[in-house]
Amino acid sequence: MKQTLPQSRRTFLSHAGKLTTACTVAGLSGGLVREAAASTGDCIIETTTNVLADRHYLLTGVRLEEGFEYDGETVIATRTALYSLEIKDGKIAALHPENSTLPGGVPRYQAHGQLLLPAMRDMHIHLDKTFYGGPWQAPRPRQGKTIMDMIALEEKLLPQLLPTSQQRAEGLIALLQSKGSTVARSHCNIDPVSSLKSLEHLQRALENHRDEFVCEIVAFPQHGLLHSKVDRLMREAMQMGVQYVGGLDPTNVDGAMEKSLDAMFQIALDTGKGVDIHLHETSPAGVAAVNYMIDTVEKNPALLGKVTISHAFALTTLAPEVLEETASRLAEHQITIASTVPIGSLMMPLPQLSKKGVFVMTGTDSVIDHWSPFGSGDMLEKAYLYAQLYRGSDEFQLSRAMSIATGGILPLDNEGKRSWPNVGDDAAFTLVGASCSAEAVARVPARSATFHKGRLVSGSIGKA
Repeated sequence: MKQTLPQSRRTFLSHAGKLTTACTVAGLSGGLVREAAASTGDCIIETTTNVLADRHYLLTGVRLEEGFEYDGETVIATRTALYSLEIKDGKIAALHPENSTLPGGVPRYQAHGQLLLPAMRDMHIHLDKTFYGGPWQAPRPRQGKTIMDMIALEEKLLPQLLPTSQQRAEGLIALLQSKGSTVARSHCNIDPVSSLKSLEHLQRALENHRDEFVCEIVAFPQHGLLHSKVDRLMREAMQMGVQYVGGLDPTNVDGAMEKSLDAMFQIALDTGKGVDIHLHETSPAGVAAVNYMIDTVEKNPALLGKVTISHAFALTTLAPEVLEETASRLAEHQITIASTVPIGSLMMPLPQLSKKGVFVMTGTDSVIDHWSPFGSGDMLEKAYLYAQLYRGSDEFQLSRAMSIATGGILPLDNEGKRSWPNVGDDAAFTLVGASCSAEAVARVPARSATFHKGRLVSGSIGKA
């Protein structure tokens, strides 16, 4: 007869976490989860909740990373331990080790041994225009089409999208939250067809979620700043609370690189805003545009640390020594690169940029729209892709790859010391069924719960 052995609390919670995750993957949100019975191995039923209204509470059974394990100098594993997080007024008030005495009279919830990861950040997305939330519609064929052809198509589509753009933006916000993201930067069309309506609709959507989602807005002249003559509308958008001036391919779309970039930067300087430009150009004109923007920041200290180049595909064309010099200049002038981590011939030199001190961030870009049907809104998936592309298959490099998804926040620093979470940090995190960051990046598990400033904004947790 088989003898039933007593389980340690750590083993029990680890097993429970796996079962909880399995239920989450199966779609049992807000319903019942299975918890392992410690003595018999049978399953018992526990109620979960997807509503958390307490300003002060404990989240128990949370798995935190403690340090690396080594074979010589090689990182071969990650040590973790269970904690109870005390959350108060949107902050982490205390980290209580397993089996420590917890404060009485404070509501308790259960994470079932799941791993705590920093909240993620989608730093390049278009919340204002999407097919998401409506019937399936694939993009039109792109073969042989120029960007000007796509702009002409968009001029016809925008009137069809505008009536539901607010509702679809809110649907995308929910999608991002379900993937663990509570921070975003959204580009928003400013064009002659939609005028400021796309912006107005997006701002209404964001207002409805202001306590659970943070989003910067880029006023994006999708049809060309000069080509569509929207300088006045762009300046009006700045007065409506937009944080960044956008731009688009100054040579291929506007046909005048310096004039287009000067106009974009002038709006930023006149209004005290930042800049985030789409630069897809891979011709020598794209390289010239990058250098011109670096020169402009050098001449205008007010722009230091306030400029982002999105896509920046021209960097893929540079010889190694030229890339090194350009990366050094980008870092010196605190110019950020926002990349979707593309594959194929446009695979970006992201590790080289980071090594030189350039801040690199990632985003979804399009989510099921007339440009692309492939956007998933999942930043952990971007970290997975980054690790695959740049050969980060070992424990250490897998754990480092998560940085691109979280804005540089990692549970452990390069020496294996805990750098997050800390007392006083915003309670912004997500729970996953993984043993460590490296496993989370490699396997991209479902996010069972997402928190923003202490609020449960997606998923569900156990009632302790």
